[in-house]
Amino acid sequence: MREKLVSIGDDFWIEDENGDRRYRVNGKAMRVRDTFVLEDASGSEVAKIQERKVSVRDKVAIERDGKTVATVHKALVGVRDRFAIDVDGGPDLKAHGNIVDHEYEIKRDGDTVAQVSKRWFRVRDTYGVEINADEDEPLLLATVVALEALTD
Repeated sequence: MREKLVSIGDDFWIEDENGDRRYRVNGKAMRVRDTFVLEDASGSEVAKIQERKVSVRDKVAIERDGKTVATVHKALVGVRDRFAIDVDGGPDLKAHGNIVDHEYEIKRDGDTVAQVSKRWFRVRDTYGVEINADEDEPLLLATVVALEALTD
């Protein structure tokens, strides 16, 4: 992932290991709450990431086709930089590590399903997201964007 240094609404592209643009994160500017749309390379929406500020803790909802499929929030109990991802209709996920510095893992039932690291890159504001095969790539990428919104 590489963020543009100056952009209206926080737009950026997610590239694969070959440098091909796979997804675009379209930050919707001028909204009361943070909203991002994850689009595939052709511009079709694959997920909407939207901040929820009505609860005691900040939450970010991930939606597909107008339905919430996951909610990302700080874990109730625990150490700093630990987040829970409640997945609708599936096993929940947890993110743990240094979220702010982009050095963390996303796990399901103790097994790592995605790893985020800045160490793999020398370019400023760039970090990698390695997702295990057979995982829901758009959901996990939307989760990373949600974590970014919660810690920004």
